[in-house]
Amino acid sequence: MLGGSPCQNLTITVADREEHFTGLAGDKSKLFFEYVRALKTVKPRYFLYENVESMKEKDKETITENLGVEPIMIDSGLLSAQERKRYYWTNIPNVKQPNERHQVLADILEEKVDEKYYYNLNYDFYGLHKRVAAKLDLYNYDILQRVYSPHFKAPTLTACRGGHKQKKVIHNDRVRKLTPLEYERLQTVPEGYTKGVADSHRYNMLGDGWTVDVIAHILSYADFSTSKGVPEAAI
Repeated sequence: MLGGSPCQNLTITVADREEHFTGLAGDKSKLFFEYVRALKTVKPRYFLYENVESMKEKDKETITENLGVEPIMIDSGLLSAQERKRYYWTNIPNVKQPNERHQVLADILEEKVDEKYYYNLNYDFYGLHKRVAAKLDLYNYDILQRVYSPHFKAPTLTACRGGHKQKKVIHNDRVRKLTPLEYERLQTVPEGYTKGVADSHRYNMLGDGWTVDVIAHILSYADFSTSKGVPEAAI
């Protein structure tokens, strides 16, 4: 059984908005307890639950107590060109950290990109030797103005509900947003997997999703060769 309940009330990105930073008591993140209910009902042989690394310690402890196993923190940056620290709670035994692939944005960028992804705005250039290589003249929000160097990893992808929230990069001496295909590559999703819906939906699905190769790495430790019952930690 695989799952990950909404992180909107858990993530540090809403720490400055106390009405949202309500942890597992929040309207969205409390769905974790539905995962627990389903787990006790289904009693699968193996389970995997994922959520953000930036949650409060008390919420981490509550999840651990309910699932009966300690989490392992894996950064997607080990297997992709995106930094994405996540906790994974699983009763699959002996899961280790994956070997690093040493990828950066330059390794996943499309060479030919439609003009619609480019910005024709002024920007302050700091140099490609810095992770935040430039600041785009866009609104007043620092996180929307950040333009990343292709020589570093992308920051954590998020859903893009609202304008200009896609991660940005300097490419061929111009500033542009990352494309949906590049989001797929950063999440190690098969290329074109989200094709067929509007770009906005592709960004949201991928930002809310999992890094596939991390999940595959964890599942590689599972043994399905016998028919043992569910371990006690799962119930």
